Parts: sequence; C-alpha cells; structure tokens
Amino acid sequence: MAQPMDGSPRATTEDLPHYPRPRECPYRPSPALADLRGPRPLSRVRLYDGRTAWLVTGVEEARALLADPRLSSRADLPGHPVLHESHLHMRATREMAREEDGGFAGVLFGVDPPDHTRQRRMLLPSFTLRRVQAHRDEIQRIVDEVLDGMVERGSSADLVDAFARPVPMMVVCSFLGVPYQERDRFEGPASTLFDPARAEAAEAELTSYLEDLVRRKAARETAEVGGTPGLLDRVIDDHLRTGELTVDELVAFALAILVAGTVTSTQTLALGTLALLDNPGQYALLASSPELVPGAVDEMMRHLSLVEQLARVALADIEIAGTLIREGEGILIGFAAMHFGPDLSSHPDEFDIERPPVGHFAFSHGIHHCMGHNLARLELEIAFRTLTGRLPGLRLAVPAEQVPWYDDLTLARLRALPVSW
Repeated sequence: MAQPMDGSPRATTEDLPHYPRPRECPYRPSPALADLRGPRPLSRVRLYDGRTAWLVTGVEEARALLADPRLSSRADLPGHPVLHESHLHMRATREMAREEDGGFAGVLFGVDPPDHTRQRRMLLPSFTLRRVQAHRDEIQRIVDEVLDGMVERGSSADLVDAFARPVPMMVVCSFLGVPYQERDRFEGPASTLFDPARAEAAEAELTSYLEDLVRRKAARETAEVGGTPGLLDRVIDDHLRTGELTVDELVAFALAILVAGTVTSTQTLALGTLALLDNPGQYALLASSPELVPGAVDEMMRHLSLVEQLARVALADIEIAGTLIREGEGILIGFAAMHFGPDLSSHPDEFDIERPPVGHFAFSHGIHHCMGHNLARLELEIAFRTLTGRLPGLRLAVPAEQVPWYDDLTLARLRALPVSW
C-alpha cells in the first residue's frame, strides 16, 4: 500500500528538511544534498515559506515521473513549488507565467500537452542531428573568431565577457536567424531576464525587438542588416504564413530559445573552465587529449548541475515507489541530488573527465527533454576543444576562491573569470 507523506508517521512541517541547499562552490551543488538522498527515492521537503513539496532523488522514479502526463509544468497552478520569494516577481515563474501574460513560460517549458506537443512538432525539424551538424563549420568559425579577438587583445582576459558570453549568443543568433549586428537591442535585456528587479522590463524589451524582427522577416526586410535565414525564417514560411501559428507565439518561441540557448551554455563554458582549472591536471589533460572532449562535456554537465531541479505539479493521484503523491501536490525532480548519487557516476563527489557519467539529467527527460541538446552539445564540444587546443597553458589569474559568482536558486553564475595564458 502506498505510504502518505514521507513514508513514515506523519511529520509536521517543522520536522521536514529544508530545500533548496545553497551552493558553497560555484561549479558544484551543495554537499548537503547528500542528506536528502535517504533510503526512499521520494521524500518531503520544506520550502522557504513553510509549504512542502516532494523531492525525487531516485533515478528510475525521476524518469518515470518526467514521462508521466499526470505531471504539469504550469507554473500558475497553486501547488507549483517556488524556491524563493524573489522568484514570485519573475515572469518565468508561478502567477506571472500565465499564458495570457505572454511570458516565455507560456510556450514550451511552461505548457502541457496537447499545446506542448503542437509547439514541439513545429520546432523539432530544426533541431535534428542532421540539421544541427550543418552548423558545425559556422560554430567553428564563431569560436575561432572570438578566440582570435581575445588573444589579440593581450595575454589575459575575463573569460566570461571575452569568450563564454559571446560564443553562445552568436551561435544561437545564427541558428535562429537573428542578426547579431543588432545585439545592442537584445544582449542587455537577455542578460537581465532572470534578475527579479529587471525581469519584467527585460522581457518587454526583448519581446518588442523580436516582434519587430519577425515582422521584418515576414516582409523579407532583413537583408539590409545582414540577416541570414534560420529557424525563424523556416517557421515563418511553414507555420506563420499558413495561419497555424500567431506572431505572438512565434515571438515567445524565439524568446524562449534565445534565452535558454545562451544562459546555460554561457555558464557551462565559464563554470566548466573553472572546474577544469581548479581540479589539478584536468585542463592540461583535456588540452593534450582532445578525444576526451565529448565525455568531458558530459562530466561537466553532471558535476555543474546548473539546473538543480525541475518543478512540477501532480494533476492526479500518483502512486510510485510505494508512495502516494496526491493531486495538486508540488514535486521537485532533484537533478543535482541524483547527479551526486551512486546511480549515475562511479565517482559522484569527484570531477574526473576520464570517467564520464553513464547518464545525466542536464537536458531533462521525457516530454520536456531539451530540444536543443544536439546544438548545445556540438557548441560545447567545439568550444572546449578549440579553447584547450589554442590555449593549453590557460590558468586562473586569481585564486579560485576569489572568482566572483552568485546563485539566485535558478542558475549559478560567474560574474567574471580572470584568466591568463
């Protein structure tokens, strides 16, 4: 028979462990997460406001739940877990994420089937491995160009500003067909979209720019700014002109892809490089053995665990692993807790690029598995192979503990990464 609550005599809220656990190191989650991996794959945790949610730390249970249509991604549902009060003021979470608000949570990430299925069907053809591989030469050109500029300016740099931020932005712009020459209109807002104080204004600025760009592309007016065809052009031709898609929905698609495709890749490049440099021998090993790059990228994504959890809400009673999740209860799929458990890695607490994990949840799983995983993986592999090959002597210019960073419980981020070579 399924057990209520946490599988033990009913506990009071005060008795439950708190969640989330703040990071002590920028490139790995809190070691205190180990305390939450108990004998059961699901347990109850207490959030900042005293509300509770289920935390899933079992790998098989997580995969089953992420594929279960009885879980909802809608952040406007009352039981949706919120990790910090500041998140209530961001359009990508909870009340602010209602679809009629036009926020990017209203497409892809924040909707359920059948809307989600319809949206993915329109976009997936652009993200096939074959389509993505066609961008290999362009991505290599971008990485080479950015590194050339960085090296020409001297023998030291802030790797975030000089490499980790521009490469993903240029790659995603090329993929979407967004003119990078117009970056003054979108780079600033994109960088502040997850700042609670700036989120609403940033989204409004980005939306205004993308509405203008879609209008110009639909009217074939982007040639004067060097615009090249990309995903937006294909979707305009295949779905907007047919009436299957509205301009507002296409703008929301573009906003979601532009943000999701830059923020996480930027921090994987920045934090991944810090992890390589701060763990003796790892950077030099990758520089001398480029064949290790694909596995090293997987190990970075496991160890960094940039997205530590995904929030869901049960749409019906669900019995799993002898536990009953009731309709309306919040669920947190604990990616970071699983990444540092024994099921996915032979060395969960170590960072070792020679022993990549047998799997990870960096791209999620199930119906919301990241559409852009082929593009992200190709971009990261080219970037790390080129960086380590061109600058095998790269080193931190300050002690690792002095590297400035912050964690707002959505994504750990480096403010800067001073390096020299």
